[in-house]
Amino acid sequence: MILRLQWLSFVLFMLIGCLEPTLASTPPKKEPNSAYLFVYFIGKGNNQEAIRFAVSKDGYNYKALNYNQPVIASEAISATGGVRDPHILRSEDGQSFYMVATDMHTVKYGWGPNHGMVLLKSKDLVNWESSKIDITKTYPEFKDVNRVWAPQTIYDPVAKKYMIYWSMRFGQDADKVYYAYANADFTALESAPKLLFTNPQGGSCIDADIINKDGVYHLFYKTEGNGNGIKQSTAKNLTGPYTQHDEYLQQTKDPVEGSGVFKLNNSDSYILMYDVYTKGRYEFTTSKDLKKFTKVDHEISMNFLPRHGTVLPITNAEYQALTQKWPLANNPILGGYYADPEILYAEKTGKFYLYPTSDGYHSWSGTSFKVFSSDNLVNWHDEGVILDLPKQTTWANRNAWAPCIVEKKINGKYKYFYFYSGAQKIGLATADEPTGPFTDFGKPFIDKHPKGVNGGQEIDPDVFTDPKTNKSYLYWGNGYMAVAELSDDLLSIKPETEKVITPDPTFREGTYVVYRKGTYYFFWSEDDTRSENYRVRYGTSKSPLGPITIPANNIVIEKDKNLGIYGTGHNSIIQIPGKDEWYIVYHRFHYPDGITMGDAAGYNRETCIDALTFNADGSIKKVQPTFNGIKPVSLKKKK
Repeated sequence: MILRLQWLSFVLFMLIGCLEPTLASTPPKKEPNSAYLFVYFIGKGNNQEAIRFAVSKDGYNYKALNYNQPVIASEAISATGGVRDPHILRSEDGQSFYMVATDMHTVKYGWGPNHGMVLLKSKDLVNWESSKIDITKTYPEFKDVNRVWAPQTIYDPVAKKYMIYWSMRFGQDADKVYYAYANADFTALESAPKLLFTNPQGGSCIDADIINKDGVYHLFYKTEGNGNGIKQSTAKNLTGPYTQHDEYLQQTKDPVEGSGVFKLNNSDSYILMYDVYTKGRYEFTTSKDLKKFTKVDHEISMNFLPRHGTVLPITNAEYQALTQKWPLANNPILGGYYADPEILYAEKTGKFYLYPTSDGYHSWSGTSFKVFSSDNLVNWHDEGVILDLPKQTTWANRNAWAPCIVEKKINGKYKYFYFYSGAQKIGLATADEPTGPFTDFGKPFIDKHPKGVNGGQEIDPDVFTDPKTNKSYLYWGNGYMAVAELSDDLLSIKPETEKVITPDPTFREGTYVVYRKGTYYFFWSEDDTRSENYRVRYGTSKSPLGPITIPANNIVIEKDKNLGIYGTGHNSIIQIPGKDEWYIVYHRFHYPDGITMGDAAGYNRETCIDALTFNADGSIKKVQPTFNGIKPVSLKKKK
């Protein structure tokens, strides 16, 4: 019996021993990709030719990390002190990341010649090692090269190596795409570059981007000299030969470059994006077959202005590591230049809408208005132009500024009344939906100074509907604050109701009125929008018609020199429906370069949002302007 038990124990021991290697060799379950990393640079100004990161949960809505500042110092990794066109790739085993970029600093050296690229590698997307390659010094046969542009990386399953490819030019010849394999350490090239692709129609081809789909390599590139746009060629082998497809793929008539393709997580759809570089924006398109592409710009949002970059799908753990290393910037809330933001919660749709001045035009010369929508106050979708003054009005073709909007139910139907500044007068347009289409009133709504006022401008309208009486009031003025009661249909001013209620000498413009717990709060902007000291003050009243009481310490928000935030002003306020929860939406100088622009800072502004809170006595706590912004707000969905 004892011998039998010993024998069984021995057999069991042997079986376990045989199983152990099998169990130990089972690889851990790989975490699926559920987010995205956007790697980019932002321009050719000081500190702009550097690698920056942004992240997204859905591939459509991106937020900058590190307050849109570089995550890697260019002077530490490059020969020139600047890098452009960053491309990022995950290794085949998923354990490493490779990044390549153009070694180029146009601020210091202009547009050339440039001879090199930068190679970077990382295990965690946070810590990076780098090396530099100078093509002309490393390979004497390429001593006449004067452009080494936009390198990218892809794994070659045949060679079992990582291939780096880029566009290169000799003298004044056309740019062509070359390639070489990286060494095992990803610190250098194994051999001299070889020709990979030339433009079949002649002329240059730059900014190549290759992706494998179903065993076919799709090479996207920008043509130059024979049309400026994105084309593609395909091949069965990574190193070619490639077959040209003649169709231009960009969905715009504006010049484009820097195309990048990535596959959406848990989807059979691909994104083709490209840099619309003359307009300072990106355009996104989708496709399932990489042949036909549909523009989806209305679904895209970014709170930064990227130039030529790439997107990498990442895991949630990688997303968390990135956002822990570098703060997630929710301010500005829109990508691009926008100012004088007016915010609305629409009862009809259960969504938020933002109506700003389209900024970035010299001397405030914009002529059209856009609207953005959001479910959570953080991710905003561009709904397009809703009013174009030269096309839709007969009385104003310039200076489209500082709009406001009110939603009102008339005869059981929601209507939207959009008051705006045009040619230093106030206009009105109406619509049945918060996104339009809007129809102009046909003439100025207000085009004269109020009685007794001799200076200032008829701009910056604000409409407030008193929840106690359901009466609506229009406020306006630059240099003075005027108010008048609107008719029940909001299409005219009630006779003899106009009056001037300027609160004090700090008033400049930008009136906004809200009601909370029996008190009417009046907000306004002080100083000039070109001044770093442009800021918001407030007063209170027991009536929407004043008089206005000025509290002590009545500054709502102002600059923070330590953070480099300046010119915080011209606000609107939003209350979350059914809650005593409030937020202030305002503009500031474009960060970080606005403070260096002089007067131009006053028309290169960006829109932000921060929390607005009250003390127990009803006074307003001073708002700290932030880069972080706010967390997404939850709303009950409309049935």
